[in-house]
Amino acid sequence: MSKPDHYFSSTPQSDSRRSEFTIESARGTMTLFAESGVFSQHGLDKGTAVLLDTMRKQPLLTLPPGSLMCDLGCGSGAIALTLAALYPQCTVYAIDINERARDLCAENATRNSCANVIVASPESIDPDIAFSLLWSNPPIRIGKQALHDLLSTWLTKLHSSGVAHLVVSRNLGADSLAEWITSNSFHCERVASSKGFRVLAVEPTS
Repeated sequence: MSKPDHYFSSTPQSDSRRSEFTIESARGTMTLFAESGVFSQHGLDKGTAVLLDTMRKQPLLTLPPGSLMCDLGCGSGAIALTLAALYPQCTVYAIDINERARDLCAENATRNSCANVIVASPESIDPDIAFSLLWSNPPIRIGKQALHDLLSTWLTKLHSSGVAHLVVSRNLGADSLAEWITSNSFHCERVASSKGFRVLAVEPTS
C-alpha cells in the first residue's frame, strides 16, 4: 500500500479511497465525493463548514453577471460549488495545486450541474485576472512563509471592490495572520468566530 500524501502534494501517489458527503446550497442539497490524497478526505471539514455557515448568514453581495470568483485551495469543491449555486451567472475558478483535487472538484461540479465552475492549476491563471469574491480555507500547514507567499499572490488578484473571506483555526494562528494581512496594505476584519475558527474578511485598501 502506498504512503499517504500531504493534501498539498501536486501529484498524490496514495491509493484512491472515496466517500460521499453533502452540502447545503442555494439550489438545495448537493452530494460530493471526498477522496484520499485530497484535503479533508473524509468529507466536509470543520473549518469549511464554519465558513459556509458564516457566509449563509451574511448579506449576499450583489455582483454583475460575468463576475469572476475564486475558491483558493478548492479540494473536493465544497466552496466552489456553493459559490456556483449562489451566483449562477458568474464564473467560479476552483484553484488547487493538487492534481487529484482538481480532477475530483471537476467531477463534483459536473455531478451537480455546476457548469460555471472552471477548475485550474495556479500557474494556468491569467496574471491580470481580477476576482470579485475569493473564499478560501487556506493551507495553513504548508508553513508560515509559504502561506504568506500564497496569500500575497492571490489577495492582490482581488478587484478593487472585491472581498476575500478566509477561515483559519484560532490555534493555528488566525489572529497573527490577520495582523500580517493588515500590515500588507489590506483591510482585515474578523466577521465570525465559531468552533475554534475565525472567519476573516479581507479587502484592498485602495
